Amino acid sequence: MTSKQRAYLRGLANSYEPILHVGKGGGSDTINKQADDALTPRELIKGRVLETAPISAREAAEAIAAAVGAEVVQVIGRTFLLYRRHPEEPKIVLPK
Repeated sequence: MTSKQRAYLRGLANSYEPILHVGKGGGSDTINKQADDALTPRELIKGRVLETAPISAREAAEAIAAAVGAEVVQVIGRTFLLYRRHPEEPKIVLPK
């Protein structure tokens, strides 16, 4: 993914609210399932790592992305952004 594409996705997600919340249980199968279910129709999701979580936002984002086949677009503070293109009907068209 190019920096221009990342910038485009960051702009799209600016108004998004986090829908994934990683808590004191850390990354789990439940979180991975939620991320997978959310990425299929939305393609782009925002997540947050709570203060009680035993892992950092970068670690959580990379673990979830690896588990669901997504890409980490951005990690700022406790918030992260994941992207996975829909295989059949992509809604987000990335710039070249």
